[in-house]
Amino acid sequence: MNTIIKKVQEVSHLLSSTPMSRVNLLSWLSGLARLSPLQPAKMRRSPQAIVSRPLATNVSINRPRDPNTLSNYHNFLTTHTTANFEIDFTRKILDGNVVLSLKSVTDAESAEVLLDTSFLDIKDVKVEGKTAKWTLASRLEPYGSALSIKLDQGVEKGKTIELDISLKTTEKCTALQWLMPTQTSNKKHPYMFSQCQAIHARSVFPCQDTPDVKSTFDFNIRSHLPVLASGLPTGSKDFVPGKNDAPGTLLYTFKQEIPIPSYLFALASGDLACASIGPRSTVWTGPEELEGCKWELENDMEKFLQAAESIVYPYAWTTYNALILPSSFPYGGMENPIFTFATPTIISGDRENIDVIAHELSHSWSGNLVSNCSWEHFWLNEGWTTYLERRIQAKIHGEPHRDFSAIIGWKALQDSIERFGEDHEFTKLVIDLKGKDPDDAFSSIPYEKGFIFLYHLEKLVGKEKWDKFIPHYFNTYKFKSLDSHNFKSTLLDFFSSDSAASKKLEELDWDAWFYKPGYPPKPDFDQTMVKACFKLAQDWKARSNNASAFEPNKGDIEGWSANQCVVFLEQVQTFAEPISSSDAELMGAIYGFAESLNVEVVSRYYGIGLKAKAKAVYQPTAELLGKVGRMKFVRPLFRLLNEVDRKLAVETFEKNKDFYHPICRSMVEKDLFEDK
Repeated sequence: MNTIIKKVQEVSHLLSSTPMSRVNLLSWLSGLARLSPLQPAKMRRSPQAIVSRPLATNVSINRPRDPNTLSNYHNFLTTHTTANFEIDFTRKILDGNVVLSLKSVTDAESAEVLLDTSFLDIKDVKVEGKTAKWTLASRLEPYGSALSIKLDQGVEKGKTIELDISLKTTEKCTALQWLMPTQTSNKKHPYMFSQCQAIHARSVFPCQDTPDVKSTFDFNIRSHLPVLASGLPTGSKDFVPGKNDAPGTLLYTFKQEIPIPSYLFALASGDLACASIGPRSTVWTGPEELEGCKWELENDMEKFLQAAESIVYPYAWTTYNALILPSSFPYGGMENPIFTFATPTIISGDRENIDVIAHELSHSWSGNLVSNCSWEHFWLNEGWTTYLERRIQAKIHGEPHRDFSAIIGWKALQDSIERFGEDHEFTKLVIDLKGKDPDDAFSSIPYEKGFIFLYHLEKLVGKEKWDKFIPHYFNTYKFKSLDSHNFKSTLLDFFSSDSAASKKLEELDWDAWFYKPGYPPKPDFDQTMVKACFKLAQDWKARSNNASAFEPNKGDIEGWSANQCVVFLEQVQTFAEPISSSDAELMGAIYGFAESLNVEVVSRYYGIGLKAKAKAVYQPTAELLGKVGRMKFVRPLFRLLNEVDRKLAVETFEKNKDFYHPICRSMVEKDLFEDK
């Protein structure tokens, strides 16, 4: 026992004497376990805790900061990835190999490489061209199976080894969605797209599936349909004729020279057409949708880019393009470098929802160049991105638009906190994800609570000073990953010579901002653009309480933007008691909400109708759920429909479950069936 105490003291000394080191605490704890006489003979350890030999006195100190990976990236770091795949639409798999270049970051301390995998069919592994011994560990939910690759010996620090892994994806792959021709708009060709965030890249290829590791990429993708990937296109070549009446294929190649984490690996293939939406931007989508998508985006795309560059620094990725995906895409957008993957719900015919593109563009700095080191610090990606998105809006439309968007965001934050409960771990800014699935924590909280924290810091030190910190921060961590403590230390260091700002930052209750669950302090947002929305909501509330003779008419919302309608509807959603079913139906008819083509509007109206138990919206809600796969709309509407008509909710899910992306399908299953 004295030996164990001594070990603990050594760890404490190491931590206190080297605060900026990445300490391999798991290795130390593993050493403690071997020393303890209380250790069971068959103690199970996570693959992260496996070490190949006892610690030596000259050991390099590296601590994995990400609890959601099974890889030993504290021993090896991926520096380059080459993905060679054929897209097989018939079998719905990717078939090929990946070549990983890994650099040793310790001095020959490990003769084993551990990689993340999930539901992969591994065929062969070579190390430096020679067949290697490998094993696939038992599955550990929700993280998959660690792929262990044995090396002949440890690798000296700084030396790179090359792994060549042959594999196929399987039907259980959680990153890929395969659409039949009948599921596409023109019903002519199949379609495939990926969604790898947060920990789904491991179901496409073995990798160090953590945002704490960044790699350059080459993509060599063979398909009979056009291909897009998260790199700059370098051409198509090497046509191969098809066999047995199958179509021939081309090899589409892409290069990503800026290192990116695995979750930004992206592929899509289908019947795609493109059009220019700016001097350095194109939009890609189905041929029938191209004209509408071009109109929706071409007016603002370059303005967004120039505004973002003026706030941070020049765009680093050469071109910025948007792929408007089929309606089953589960998110508003995915910030895959060079090609943002976006929901078709932003194409509303009124240019009211393209703030999604401003958001995904902002990820070109926040998230893609500067990344959170783990999903526990997700606010560093999404809080910063939401902040930059709203700064872009202010730059183009004026400062009131920033606060108008923030007011809508506060309602989204409120909904998420109420759903989890104010004391829930996932309502914190910095969360604990050890042993948990990052998808379970996904909500508006890192976006909106993160935004409010940065907005608060801006007001605290002053906008002029804060604006000088923004490019400093994004330059300091360019091509790197960081945690919340790195952010704090960088901010304090930047303002250390400014006594006034430094004093305010030192007095800030950092622990409360990072670790207190529930609501942050609500800012005093400019309400110029929402006063009329709030006033109309109060008129409806008074009518509902029989305290007013208010009679609604079309003129109430004349001249309003769709987003002003959203604010009004969200205010109605906050009423302590729902409005009557008759009033809900009247609202939809008078204001045209029930027939709106803007999903942001109609989904909120249906939410009001469901709470009011207005049966007239039950079936239209079910029909919308068969057309839209974006989780922002799907999950709340399923939960509300389930409360008023469980039979219809379950029938709707069963009817459409193959339409939803695997991530969305899994989350809705939890919402509908986990507690039943």
